[in-house]
Amino acid sequence: MPASATAAEVWWQRLPEDFFRQADGTELDADHRFKVGASAALDRALRSVLGVAVTAALGRSFLTPERIHEQMRLMQPHQLLADTHDSEAVFGRSRQGVHVEQLKPRVMSYRPFGVNYRLLRFDSGHQPLNPELAQRYARSFRNRSGYAQYWFHRGKPRPTLVMVHGFGVDAYWFNAQMFSLRWFYKQGYDVLLYTMPFHGYRVERGDWFSGYGLFANGLPCFNEAIVHAVRDLRVLLDFLERRGASKMGVSGLSLGGYTSALLATVDPRLAFCIPNSPVASIVDIAREWQPTGSLMGATLERAGVSLVELRHALAVHNPLTYAPKIDGDKVLVIGGAGDRFTPPRHVRLLHEHFPDSHLHWFPGNHLLHLHQGKYLRRMKVFMDRHCGLDGF
Repeated sequence: MPASATAAEVWWQRLPEDFFRQADGTELDADHRFKVGASAALDRALRSVLGVAVTAALGRSFLTPERIHEQMRLMQPHQLLADTHDSEAVFGRSRQGVHVEQLKPRVMSYRPFGVNYRLLRFDSGHQPLNPELAQRYARSFRNRSGYAQYWFHRGKPRPTLVMVHGFGVDAYWFNAQMFSLRWFYKQGYDVLLYTMPFHGYRVERGDWFSGYGLFANGLPCFNEAIVHAVRDLRVLLDFLERRGASKMGVSGLSLGGYTSALLATVDPRLAFCIPNSPVASIVDIAREWQPTGSLMGATLERAGVSLVELRHALAVHNPLTYAPKIDGDKVLVIGGAGDRFTPPRHVRLLHEHFPDSHLHWFPGNHLLHLHQGKYLRRMKVFMDRHCGLDGF
């Protein structure tokens, strides 16, 4: 174990067994009691719908104790890598020289008005950390290509905001509207909207919905998919760097916020990182959602596998496992006081993991971001401070 190791390396043991049941509260609760309470109630209803979708995708993995044991066996190499707490050993150096094609938008694709843009496509071949998973993972043919929509200004490349979407909400138009990306573009930023594995153009024929493949191949392949996403993002950072982007930063919602925070423990080139409503422990989120939590809890008990063991099995891609590669002052964590998809306790975990990071609460839930204008303006000031747009 490295001499510089910190308490963050054993987060899967330090986190209470009942973390997923613990109550949440923020300093906004008293001042915005109705908004927080109503938005939390709405989130509880909506997450049940998403919980059914996740259960449909993941259900086969938790049908029997035998399947649990087989997945735990396949994740043993992932556990050993997590134990090193060495992000470079897991994610490797960025794949230098990967050719990124700049294509005209496809028919019926989102076309942002008044924006110069291209569809980016590149070879996204991923060699699994566990070679035993190579054949299974490679079956997803469409997932072998990476995609992003790139908004750019004419002339000299600008500081760039890289956006990472959440589970199942990959549509470029949705994320553009949700986070007022046209406004950031008009303020002088280039914007890159990345498509996560098994989403959007990367969905296989026959998948029930966008994101289905993320869980449908079991937890070992889910581990590989998140590692795959970070490797993709490093390819895109290389692309931006080759174009001459002076500064690059990342933000994302939910699973995208989790991935954004993870990238900040892997790549020191980031000028800023803004996880929005991020997950901190995938396992604990799954235990809280229904019916996923009931299915998982019952099968884990029959299999004799503890929640701590399952956290450890998925720790290879958790940002809490690795020391930050950027200063905490470059990290702004945003969370909803009424969020019950990724509750405030997850937001706090990530905020605490990045010393000297900044925290902003809004009185809404996972998708209804009340008072959003306040945090968008704060994002702009925060990004400007770390990028600087003087002269544009």
